[in-house]
Amino acid sequence: MSTKSITVAIVEDSPGLRNSFEAILQRAPGLKWVGSFADGEQAVRDLPALRPQVVLMDINLPGMSGVQCVAHLAHTLPDTALIMVTVHDDTDAIFDSLAAGAGGYLLKPVRSAQLIAAISEILAGGAPMSANIARRVVQAFRIPPAPAAELVHLAPREREILDFLVKGLLLKEIAGHLGISYWTVQEYTARIYQKLHVHSRSQAVAKYLGK
Repeated sequence: MSTKSITVAIVEDSPGLRNSFEAILQRAPGLKWVGSFADGEQAVRDLPALRPQVVLMDINLPGMSGVQCVAHLAHTLPDTALIMVTVHDDTDAIFDSLAAGAGGYLLKPVRSAQLIAAISEILAGGAPMSANIARRVVQAFRIPPAPAAELVHLAPREREILDFLVKGLLLKEIAGHLGISYWTVQEYTARIYQKLHVHSRSQAVAKYLGK
């Protein structure tokens, strides 16, 4: 068996958490910390040269969000496993992250053993998630299918935006595709939720896919 260490990088804006994660990685046998970044822009620019096997990613970053950063890295580093490590446990944050390319989702605070196990699991082909996150994912797909009448009530532009939501695009990306403002997309999305009787992107997508 190869004794080569697993290379791991960190994208986290909190200096205290960065230091904590670095200490965990430096102490753990078989893991090698290769770099840390305080924002997504720096990570997108410099991570490709490091080519880590795993990246630990926060969502709430200054400037570019962690979800946007994951979307970039999933394209430029397709062989790198991306794990969200965040305080955000709302359904939209979870599904936006997974749709962008994250393969795991852990809630802070994260114990050393949990973090190390998640890194091993994702490289073994698994999808490490905190227990309540996995439960939310399962529950999201138990939303009853949308009656045909609900979907018929969607205007053509609303259906177009819902199609983009199903494909996992962020609202900013949808705005770019359609040539309209982010706020206009947000207004359309709110109307879609109202017409489908849902409260989040994941519920809207689940209803659409179950029709």
